[in-house]
Amino acid sequence: MVYTDATVPENGIIWRVKGQLELRCYPESTDAIKKSISQTFETLRSQMKSESLVFTVCDSSVVIWPNKDVYSPPGEVSSNTLCEELQRWIKGDDQDTGKKASKKKMKKIVTESVINLCLMKEVSRPGPLPVPILTRMLQSGHALHTTLPMDCVIRSTAHQPIGVACNHLLDALTSQLREMEKAALQNMKGTTLLVPEPYHFLLPEPRGLVTIVYPAGVPDSQLESHRKELHGRFDLPEDRPYFRKPNAFRFPDQVHKDGYLRNPHQVLTHPSLDNGKLYLVQGVYSYHHYMQDRMEDNGWGCAYRSLQTVCSWFQQQGYAERPVPSHREIQQALVDMGDKQASFVGSRQWIGSIEVAAVLDQLLGITSKIMFVSQGCELASKGRELANHFLTEGTPVMIGGGVLAHTILGVAWSETTGQIRYLILDPHYTGAEDLQVISDKGWCGWKGPDFWDQTAYYNLCLPQRPRIF
Repeated sequence: MVYTDATVPENGIIWRVKGQLELRCYPESTDAIKKSISQTFETLRSQMKSESLVFTVCDSSVVIWPNKDVYSPPGEVSSNTLCEELQRWIKGDDQDTGKKASKKKMKKIVTESVINLCLMKEVSRPGPLPVPILTRMLQSGHALHTTLPMDCVIRSTAHQPIGVACNHLLDALTSQLREMEKAALQNMKGTTLLVPEPYHFLLPEPRGLVTIVYPAGVPDSQLESHRKELHGRFDLPEDRPYFRKPNAFRFPDQVHKDGYLRNPHQVLTHPSLDNGKLYLVQGVYSYHHYMQDRMEDNGWGCAYRSLQTVCSWFQQQGYAERPVPSHREIQQALVDMGDKQASFVGSRQWIGSIEVAAVLDQLLGITSKIMFVSQGCELASKGRELANHFLTEGTPVMIGGGVLAHTILGVAWSETTGQIRYLILDPHYTGAEDLQVISDKGWCGWKGPDFWDQTAYYNLCLPQRPRIF
């Protein structure tokens, strides 16, 4: 159920329009419900051509009537205004309503890749208001009422006129209503309508960003046949999830409500090695470290935090539906499997790579490979194994040795020279979620072979990606 492709080129812009449309239909009988729903959707699609349709640009004073070619503020914004010029009207946190961006803020705004719009409908007209007329009709019958959550995206370049972009948005809205109609009719439970909901997914290049409509309230476990059809349509392998709901694309301007940083390694400058290549974690993870969640685990909880980061990866890639486990839940899992005594729950005892692998299996059904290194100096020779892991599995690696645990997010490795650098996410950080501090101070950063204790043993837990879709 794909209705648009929004691959964003370099320096491109995503236009996203969101809003609610009321679906109201009054079928003559239960047998006529589907026909009545189709007629109502047809009416909604015709409204996409109405002169009363309005786009308001979020955080700005710009209002657009796309079907009337009318723009406000008049004389300053028109259909020929370029997308990059429109961005200058979007306000920053310290700007006054209706004023253009200051030069200081403009740089930040212009580099944003998303323009958000709100879908609205004009209900009043200029001039005197007509006398209201109230009519009351009494009749028996059936009624169906729900709200459709419209959410469309299209792509543009920075130099494209906004009039062209708005026309593409109108086409996308019409297409989305058509796909919502299909989803609504195909997933009806008797006379119950499951609200169709749009989800955006970022597929491997060159496919880009596509949108799928799923019925609300239906878990991923019941959508397997539909996902299989989508994998075939886009020629995607069936051993990795692309269309599970947790895989939904998060736009650059969306804030994660849980407060955890995602993928802090993406702001780093990668090392340059002679004939070296990068092998990095694939997908999204959360950074879990000491003292989060009101948990005072400084000095003993580093392996727990590394495990939480690994679990977040499986959750955010759609492999697991359960939340990231707490320290207590991790401990209880080890007790449940008979690895620890009951007194372990609530304690401050350390865990290692073997326990991490056991918990992943117990809670998520994830199997892991264990790499044993008798001395830290041997890690420098493990470039090929680690590179192959990130190339084929792409999961974060938990490494424990001595009294410390870390997360390895990738390696830079040269097959010809043997040079290697490790991308380390350090769970021992105790500060706030400040990306600049974390990157500048090396809490997430590239480390050389001397980072490891050369004489200590290390165990590496390499989680394996499930072969599911």
